Amino acid sequence: MAELKEADAAELHQEDVDIKRGYGGEATSAGDQAGEQAVKTEAAADSDAKPSTTTAERHISIQTKLEGLEGLVDLNGAGRKSCPLCPEEKFKACYSHKLRRHLQNLHWKVYVEFEGQRMCICHLPCRNLKPSLSGDPASVRHVAHYHCVVCSVTIARKTDMISHLKRHVNKGETEASYSGSSDVPFEEPAPSGQAYEIMKELGTNVQLLPNHTTPQKSDTYFNRKMKTNRQLVFCSLAVLAEERSPIECLDAFGATGIMGLQWAKHLRNAVKVTITDISDTCVKMIKENCELNHIRVDGGSRGPRGPDGTSSEGEGAPIATVEVAKMDANVTMHLWPFDYIHLDPFGTAVNYLDAAFRNVRNLGIISVTSTDTGSLYAKSPNVTLRHYGCHIVRTEYYKELAARMVVATVARAAARCNKGIEVLLAVALEHFVLVVVRVLRGPTQADESAKKLRKLIHCQWCEERVFLKQGNMVDDTLPCNCHGSLPGKTAVQLGPLWSGPLFNTGFLRRMLSAAVKHSMDDIQPLVKTLICESECTTLKSLVHGPSALTNQVECGVVIKTLQSGEESGPAEQSGKRKTGEESGNVVKKLKCDASLDHPPFYYSIHRHSIRGMNMPKLNKFLQYLTEAGFRVSRTHFDPTGVRTDATLEQFKSVLTKYSVPTYTNATTTQTSVSMEKTV
Repeated sequence: MAELKEADAAELHQEDVDIKRGYGGEATSAGDQAGEQAVKTEAAADSDAKPSTTTAERHISIQTKLEGLEGLVDLNGAGRKSCPLCPEEKFKACYSHKLRRHLQNLHWKVYVEFEGQRMCICHLPCRNLKPSLSGDPASVRHVAHYHCVVCSVTIARKTDMISHLKRHVNKGETEASYSGSSDVPFEEPAPSGQAYEIMKELGTNVQLLPNHTTPQKSDTYFNRKMKTNRQLVFCSLAVLAEERSPIECLDAFGATGIMGLQWAKHLRNAVKVTITDISDTCVKMIKENCELNHIRVDGGSRGPRGPDGTSSEGEGAPIATVEVAKMDANVTMHLWPFDYIHLDPFGTAVNYLDAAFRNVRNLGIISVTSTDTGSLYAKSPNVTLRHYGCHIVRTEYYKELAARMVVATVARAAARCNKGIEVLLAVALEHFVLVVVRVLRGPTQADESAKKLRKLIHCQWCEERVFLKQGNMVDDTLPCNCHGSLPGKTAVQLGPLWSGPLFNTGFLRRMLSAAVKHSMDDIQPLVKTLICESECTTLKSLVHGPSALTNQVECGVVIKTLQSGEESGPAEQSGKRKTGEESGNVVKKLKCDASLDHPPFYYSIHRHSIRGMNMPKLNKFLQYLTEAGFRVSRTHFDPTGVRTDATLEQFKSVLTKYSVPTYTNATTTQTSVSMEKTV
C-alpha cells in the first residue's frame, strides 16, 4: 500500500511537471479562461464607471481582487498545483493550501497599484533576456518583473514602474491601452494593431488610437489638457447660436473630431457643423466617432451601428448631421462661407488667417488657438519675429504680451481683407493662447482696428510699460526715472501689439450662462474671473445674478441676449422693465463697455515686493488699492498679478505703506523672552 501511494504521488507530480513544461498549451488555456472569467466579472461590476474592456491582452498578473488571482488555479481540486505566475524551477508544484499561501504572501503582497488595478510580481519568462557574459545559456536567470497596466511593458524594479506610471499620468494616459468598447464593434482594427481606447468628454464619446498622445504623421492626435480650450470655444459658439440660427461653423483641424461632435450633439439644429482634416486616418476616425455618437455623416446613407452592425436606435434616426471632408483648411475656407471658424493647428495659426477672413460672414466669429508657446512666451525671439512680425522680450506680463501679439496678427490679417475686429475673449494659459474675435466688414472698421496697433515701451530695469503715442520720444514716454538715474538706455520697443481691450463683458456674461446651461463646471470660475477682469473690479455681484445677463451692446450693434424661461415669461406678459430689488445694484454698475475698458497689463505683487518687508495678503492689497481710488482686479494670466490703472510708482507706494518689516516679529519675541527672564 505504501508503495502504491508513493507511485500515485509520483505520477501526479510528473503529470503536473509535464503540464507546467507545456505552459502555453492546455494548462495555459485553462488559466487564461479562468483569468478572463474573473476579469469579465470585474468588468461587469465596473461597467457603470467606465467602458467595458477586452481582456485578451491583459496579463494574468494584473488583478483587482485576491479572488481573481486565486481563480487562475483550481485550489479546490485534489492533487498538486503549479503557480500560474512562477516557472517550475522557481516554485515546484504543491498542494492547494501551500499554493494559496504562496499567492497571498508573495504575488498579492508584492505589487504596484494603479487606479484600482494591482500589478502583481511575475516570475514567468516574459522578458527577452540577454545572454550571460560566459555565454552559458544555463546560467541565464529570469528576472522578476511587473506588467504595466497602460502599455503592457515589463519593468523589473518597483520604483521604476512607479516612475513609469507617473509619466503616463503626466501625458494623460490613465486608461489601459487594451481598453475598448465591446458594445460598438469596429470593422477594422487600429493601425498599430492594438484596440481602440474610448474616451468620454462633455457627453461625447470618441475612440482614440493607442498612441494618440505621441502621434505619427498618419495617426490622429488628442490632447486631454486642452479640455478648457474646447469648453471655452463651445461656449462662444453657443452664444453666437443664440444670436442667429442656424449658423454654419467649421472645425478646420478635426483630428478625432471631438470638438465638432460636441457642437453637433449639444446644439443640434442650431448649427450646421463641418469638420475637415487633411489626413485620411483622421477623416476615417471622425466618421467612426460620428457613428459612435449616433450622428449622421452628410452624404452617407448608413445610420449609427449597434453591436450587430445595425442601427443602435430603434427608430434609426440620428440626433444630428455633420459634414466631414478630407480637404486642406485654406481650400475649405476659400470655397465656402461660414459664420463661425475655429483654427487649432499644431503650432501657429498665422498661415490660415488670410483664408479665414476672406470668406467669413459679417458679424461672424473666428477663434484662434495657438500652441507655439515657445515663440509666444519669448523663448524663441527669432521665431516670434518670423511668424508674428513682433519683437518681444521676457517680462513679468509675458502671457498678456503673447495674447496681444496674437490679436495684433489677427487684426492685420483682417485689415488686409478690409475687415475689422472686436476682441471678445483672449486667454493665455500654460499650454495655449486662445483669441476669439468678432468680424466687422468695411474699410472704416479695418482702419479703426489698425489704429489700435501700437509699439510698447518697456523699461528693463523696473518693468514699467506704456504704449507709445505718435510723436513722443522713448525716454519721455515712460513715467519712471530710470533713464535719468541710470547710465545708458533702459527702455526697449516691443511690438507692434494690440492696445485695445481684450475682453467684452456682455459676451463673457452670456458665455457664463452657456457654461451653466451645459453643466461645464470646470470653466465657470475662469469665466467669472474674466468678467471681473474685463470690468477691472472685484465686486462679486457683477458676476452672479440673472440680471447680469441682459441688455448688452457689442461693437455698437444691439445683440439679442440670453434670458431664462423664468425671466422672459413675466417680462413679456407685463411689458415692463425690471426694476427695484430684482435688478439690485447690478444695473447701476453696468456702463458702456467703451468707457469701462480695462487698463492694459498687470503688476506681479511678488515681483515688486520690498526686501525685508512682509507683504499684505493679495485680497487685502486689492482692497487697499480700491480705497486709494484706483480700479483694480485680479487676472487669469498670473495668480499673483494685479490689474490696475495705477502707475508702478503708485502701486509700489501703496504696497510699501501696508507692508510690515520682517524684524518686528523677531524684536517682539526677544523683548518678551527678556521680560520673562527678568521676572
